[in-house]
Amino acid sequence: MSESEHPDPQPTTHPATQPAPSASGVSEDQKKQAFHAFKKRLKLTKLNDESGLGGGRPTSSGKKSEVMGIIPPREFPRAVWDALSKEGKIKDMGGGFFKMP
Repeated sequence: MSESEHPDPQPTTHPATQPAPSASGVSEDQKKQAFHAFKKRLKLTKLNDESGLGGGRPTSSGKKSEVMGIIPPREFPRAVWDALSKEGKIKDMGGGFFKMP
């Protein structure tokens, strides 16, 4: 018999191996990825604010960033950000902005 007569068996995934969605319907893995993306975006936004490369300043003034919060990355739905906010990992500032607690 040739391989074309016997299709490869479909990989089976056991439900216990899949990340279980929380009460909000968002998986732990998705929240972890979103939180990592949020922290990275916030860090880059703060670094950009502190940089002397923008805003018409010839050199860095050495000032601290005044960025309090950001609009989270759009790659994740609002439900993820709401779930992270309920867990206390981020704080909802209103108007679609979130910050670290």
